[in-house]
Amino acid sequence: MKLIIHGGFFSESDQSNEVKTAKQESLKNIAQKAFEYLQNHSAFDTVAYAVSLLEDDELYNAGTGSQIQSDGIIRMSAAIMNGDTQKMSGVINIQNVKNPVFVAKDLINEDDKVLGGNGAKIYASENGFEDFSTEIPQRRTEYEEKLKNGGKGTVGCVAIDKDGKLAVATSTGGKGFEIPGRISDSATVAGNYANSFCAVSCTGVGEDIVSNATAAKIVTRVTDGMSLESAFTKTFDELKAVDGFAGAIAIDKDGNLYHQDSYPTMVFASFDGENFEIFK
Repeated sequence: MKLIIHGGFFSESDQSNEVKTAKQESLKNIAQKAFEYLQNHSAFDTVAYAVSLLEDDELYNAGTGSQIQSDGIIRMSAAIMNGDTQKMSGVINIQNVKNPVFVAKDLINEDDKVLGGNGAKIYASENGFEDFSTEIPQRRTEYEEKLKNGGKGTVGCVAIDKDGKLAVATSTGGKGFEIPGRISDSATVAGNYANSFCAVSCTGVGEDIVSNATAAKIVTRVTDGMSLESAFTKTFDELKAVDGFAGAIAIDKDGNLYHQDSYPTMVFASFDGENFEIFK
């Protein structure tokens, strides 16, 4: 049993050392809580739980603390994928819910597994998800001043459970000040993908991740026999060729963990019950 989580990127130019330390502590705490949860739950349930904890932490651009779009409204996206069943579900540009990842998870049992905009919100309301404003004062100030503080933020979790089953979940509050209706990578197979061989969650510039099909490429290459490291190297070399901005976390069926970013620094933490690895 192992898991790895990410909380988007840390930019030295616009965040303080105090925030960096806070994120390190937060990620360590969430990774430990999620690992404890994994002891008695499936990888699928665990990744949703871990991402919900990240969504609830104002340090990250997902759930509470999400970025505000150019029209002054917050729209969030999230997805979850079960590597065992190879079923994925998600929400795109959903408004006024506390945990988009739980709405995404709920959709796994529906025939229509990916919903967007107002339809996603109606589904959430009809299925017991209460109205919740995820705006925090910091985001409103940034919006009004037209600043971008940490706008490449997404959160995610990949886990392997005691039965060797893999799952992944990813959630984002967008990049900030985008055109309403913009779709990120988080609720697509480019940013969130898993099968029985490998699971990957991405963060960064959604357009770059989608153009490179990053998560799907890595998983497919591992499925076809590449090592996890080689699959990352080849995929990120292709991303580099177009100066793409991305980071990714992954676990393969043998429990190997890997992470890589194209620019410094993706914030992440992994835990296997004994050893933590946390971004520097």
